[in-house]
Amino acid sequence: MKTIAFYSTILILFLGSVMAFGQEDYQQKIEALKQEKQRIIEQEKEALKFEVRDINQRLENGDISENEARSLKEEVAKQRALNIENRVAIIENKIALLERNQGDVLTLTEMDTIYGDRMRLGLLIDGKPIISFKPHRRKREIQYDRRTYSDFVMAVGLNNAIIEGQSLSDSPYKVGGSRFFEMGWQWRTRVFQNSNWLRFNYGFSFQFNGLKPDGNRIFVQEGNQTVLEEFEYDLDKSKFRMDNLVFPVHFEVGPSRLRKTERTLRYSIRDQFRLGFGGYGGFSLGTRQKLKYNRDGENVKDKLKRDYNSSDLIYGVSGYMGFDGVLLYIKYDLNPIFKDAEIKQNNISLGLRFDI
Repeated sequence: MKTIAFYSTILILFLGSVMAFGQEDYQQKIEALKQEKQRIIEQEKEALKFEVRDINQRLENGDISENEARSLKEEVAKQRALNIENRVAIIENKIALLERNQGDVLTLTEMDTIYGDRMRLGLLIDGKPIISFKPHRRKREIQYDRRTYSDFVMAVGLNNAIIEGQSLSDSPYKVGGSRFFEMGWQWRTRVFQNSNWLRFNYGFSFQFNGLKPDGNRIFVQEGNQTVLEEFEYDLDKSKFRMDNLVFPVHFEVGPSRLRKTERTLRYSIRDQFRLGFGGYGGFSLGTRQKLKYNRDGENVKDKLKRDYNSSDLIYGVSGYMGFDGVLLYIKYDLNPIFKDAEIKQNNISLGLRFDI
């Protein structure tokens, strides 16, 4: 009996301590909520000061009239007052709920609700979670001033060559059949702190430049010279392709729209005119020639991968202009197509570029 009395006393003391701790804990929550209410009022007032200062600056710059400024100030003041009223009411309701239930308040957990891509799995016993699994989701902070953006870049169009001593109209390559394709990734960074009229673009691209000789000719490598020669069979197709990896760099100019809120500052170039000029440098990934012809009644396809005396280093100038992400694009290789050639040839491309 003495043992039972001893343990009963211990149990009563323990329960009393737990109740006292719970009482103290919910009182601390109420005090924290009261402090939060005061911080809400200060935060909204500070935001109102920022907005009024911005309106005054616009008035000084002549962007708005005095009547418009007065109207805008009344509007933001009303909005902040309603924000204080609504947010304070939420805090006061939380305080009332804690006081009414002496801190013993039911709350929803992630197991009661699924939010978008967040889901929780677990084992319940008597409605209480015993084992649960929740995918980790890192919370990313919103950056106030984002100066760098990135785009997937794709370009397609006509390809040809500028040959020394000849005009482009006398080119030995088919205009419609010689084409180029380019794809890569670029980063776009605003140059100046408080203006977006000048941007610095940089990245990497894979270029595929194709030349289609006219007539029944193919490229033949003779020592350190690469020339066009007549093929012994009737060609259905003759195509020469140069694959490059380059690193373009451009300066881009053009207008933009400023979108400014309390939490973010963004310059948008959507639906705006853009003009870019710069160049690129890189190296050759390979050169190949594809032939299709009929030999003694048999259809033959040859894929010839050779050096063809093509330049290893690739460098040139390029530019673009257009609206939003659809741009007229031109590029010109300053390096010759073939090294040590008796007649110099430089690749040139014209087409459309898409920044996606």
